[in-house]
Amino acid sequence: MRTVFVDLHNHSCLSPCGEDEMVPALVAGLHKLAGVDVAALTDHNTTRNCPAFFEAAEAYGLSPLAGMELTTAEDIHVICLFLTCEEAAAFEEKVYEHRVLIKNKVNIFGNQLIVDANDKVIGEDPYYLPNATTLTLEEAYDLATSMGGVCHPAHVDRPSNGLIAVLGDVPEHPAYRFAEYNDPANIEPYREKYPRLRDMNVIYGSDAHRPDAVPEEAVFSIEVDDEGTPAEAVFRYLKGE
Repeated sequence: MRTVFVDLHNHSCLSPCGEDEMVPALVAGLHKLAGVDVAALTDHNTTRNCPAFFEAAEAYGLSPLAGMELTTAEDIHVICLFLTCEEAAAFEEKVYEHRVLIKNKVNIFGNQLIVDANDKVIGEDPYYLPNATTLTLEEAYDLATSMGGVCHPAHVDRPSNGLIAVLGDVPEHPAYRFAEYNDPANIEPYREKYPRLRDMNVIYGSDAHRPDAVPEEAVFSIEVDDEGTPAEAVFRYLKGE
């Protein structure tokens, strides 16, 4: 077994709420400097900056996962993670069919920049990314897992777009194996108040949208097996394999 530090929820300049300077290479570099072993890029309802993130992560010696923070029809955020950019891109194609396409108002919401690993802007999503898709909570879970990914609720300890904030409690279904916490100090109080959280393993995501939101030192670790890359081991851990 080995101990790995993880941060499985981060945004780049493709998320309109993410600052333009949060290019994938910077996200990867900041996590490497912080001592994180495995990081995931999880922009709102898209995975298109994951290739640049993977390229930069490889250069820095960071082990990456590809992901998305999907907004369900209930306006709940869930994290969907994949081992490769190709799998994540295939998932995004399916999610796109369920997006509600509203033109992004850059002056209000911000840019949605697609960049390469050298920070060059190569495109922009013209439609506002974070709004709710037509996928229900269960449909989103079923889609992600059927395509080889893992899915868990994002920031259950936050008052906006969190599973508990929207529903008031943790539903029996989907049968999530993990719950993400944004602040490790909230783990025990939330598990005490909401009994179903006690049956779900804990995972961490900083939900960083700007450089100073990435912790300067890694804050959350898990024990995983010794096989393959750290990202492969973490992915197996999340899948329960």
